[in-house]
Amino acid sequence: MTGMDARDAELKKELNATLQARRELGDDYESALVDSFMEKVDQRIDGAVERRMRRQLAEQQMAAARGARSPKPTDSDSFGDRFGFGIVSLIVAIPLSGIGGGVAGLKGLLVTWFGIVGVNLVQAARTNPGLFRGWRRRSDKDDDKWED
Repeated sequence: MTGMDARDAELKKELNATLQARRELGDDYESALVDSFMEKVDQRIDGAVERRMRRQLAEQQMAAARGARSPKPTDSDSFGDRFGFGIVSLIVAIPLSGIGGGVAGLKGLLVTWFGIVGVNLVQAARTNPGLFRGWRRRSDKDDDKWED
């Protein structure tokens, strides 16, 4: 089992324990259980981001020490990492959808999915800087076409 698989298995155990506790304790403790689980997810994400940032900083410092003009692209820019980000976001979407839908019904589910889509759009824009370059507002010249 790789490090990522072990962390996923641990998170799955945490989710199952949270769901079991919710069944046993009832609706009164649902909010506290969800908050506790989300804090663990946040800690997991923070740890992953911190490790990635440290690795990128170390790579940039090494490149600067070698006198390179610009650091080489990091592994986070590879197709595998982008694909992995999408897969992880879908895996995390499953329990988040259940929690959001269970706590707030359709509104909670919609908020959850808007958040998931937003995170993926930000990731796509970060890894593909020119992706949304074609989207622009109408210019002032376009406004002139509508005047009488």
